[in-house]
Amino acid sequence: MVVGSLWMLSVTRGRRNKKQPVVFSRDMRYYQCMNIVTWNVNGIRAIENKGFCGWLSREAPDMLCVQETKAEPGQLSTDLKNVRDKDGVPYKTFWASAQKKGYSGTAIYTKTEPLDVQFLGIKEFDDEGRVLQAFYDDFVLISAYFPNSQDGGARLPYKLDFCAAILERCKALSDAGRSFILCGDYNIAHKPIDLARPKENEGNAGYLPEERAWMDTFTGSSFVDTFRHFHPGEPDNYTWWSYRGGARRKNIGWRIDYLCVDQALLSMLESSVIMPDVVGSDHCPVKLTVKPILAAQVP
Repeated sequence: MVVGSLWMLSVTRGRRNKKQPVVFSRDMRYYQCMNIVTWNVNGIRAIENKGFCGWLSREAPDMLCVQETKAEPGQLSTDLKNVRDKDGVPYKTFWASAQKKGYSGTAIYTKTEPLDVQFLGIKEFDDEGRVLQAFYDDFVLISAYFPNSQDGGARLPYKLDFCAAILERCKALSDAGRSFILCGDYNIAHKPIDLARPKENEGNAGYLPEERAWMDTFTGSSFVDTFRHFHPGEPDNYTWWSYRGGARRKNIGWRIDYLCVDQALLSMLESSVIMPDVVGSDHCPVKLTVKPILAAQVP
């Protein structure tokens, strides 16, 4: 059994403590926008059979954060581990699996090799494969699968402990001069606008007062929900739908998947969009587009 496994290349982590302009790796001197996508796939092996590799090749994001992989490295097909984009550029892949088989798990697909990839470093969360952190020169890409608080808040204490640990990690990165992009399924609808039926769901997992209060704290810590930054007050935008009752067709959903960043990174963003037409999971992807960086700006 693979326990909290991380399948990755051996690389050396770089450190930088001073506040400096954000640069997306010294090797990434690009003139086009960079796209970062997050997607809870609800089983990487299941979605492989629904065209995942073809979609990834066509969409060709620079980086893809995946949640709820439900797989260990040894269970992955060659195709899942060796995807190339439409231009033939290969993805490097990194995987964190849960101790419990067929449960949880996160992954990162990236065209640019990180300096290092790490777990969160807290056993109770690493044993469930909840977090992968990819370190670049001046930012950290985080793929995170927040726990579900479950019916009656049965797992709420675990969920809130995880949320506190994530907030502490993001604050530590920001204080050290590293920007971050926290991608993932937060399993929280923050405001009434973020789910189709807020009144009916008061007291339900994902919309509990304690969960929403944590989101208030997180966004009140100079961290930004990028979708709401670009789409303030815009209703009917969801990232998860129940399989029951034609909820997706009727757009009766929840917005629980996010791409959040620190304030220092905000000026470099061009857009943040939900991709509801991409199917294969009960979630859909969310895409963040970063503005081009001219080579003259790169040291």
